[in-house]
Amino acid sequence: MGAKTEQPRIYVACLAAYNSGYLHGAWIEAAQDAWSIYDAVQAMLRTSPVAEAEEWAIHDYEGFGGARVEEYDSFEHVSALASFIVEHGAVGAALLDHYSGDLEEAREALSDRYMGEHSSLADYLQEVTEETTAIPQALRYYIDWQAMARDAEINGDLFAVSTGWNATHVFAGCYYGAADLLLAMAGHRD
Repeated sequence: MGAKTEQPRIYVACLAAYNSGYLHGAWIEAAQDAWSIYDAVQAMLRTSPVAEAEEWAIHDYEGFGGARVEEYDSFEHVSALASFIVEHGAVGAALLDHYSGDLEEAREALSDRYMGEHSSLADYLQEVTEETTAIPQALRYYIDWQAMARDAEINGDLFAVSTGWNATHVFAGCYYGAADLLLAMAGHRD
């Protein structure tokens, strides 16, 4: 499914140490349940140079693609984002980027509107059109597949995320399900 994505992890810092002029924290794998992240944070706090440290903050993160992880995001949220990315790889990370980190939108797009991986959106449209419409041989070379792809994106019928060279993942826009889009393209539905 395209390029490999690094494993999501967060850097959690001890705020007592930070406020006392020390850098103390730990990189923690994020694709685990929330309680395991909590336990790792507690273990980091127990080794703080400041006695009885209990406050923490997420100061850095990596492997989340374009999704943002905020300083005080819940471990449930961090775990859910990371698990989605680990499960779906680069396409999951690209979808989260497309949807500005909205996990539910990314899940819905992947489960309900995913049309597959193609070389480009134009190649996908050419394939679907040729499968659903008889195009006279004399007209084949006059069709501008790139313009069709651009129009489909502008109209919201389709969108695509790229995960590498010749790795374009195509999704039906939010107004159509996959079956509705094929029917609309074949001229059977408005």
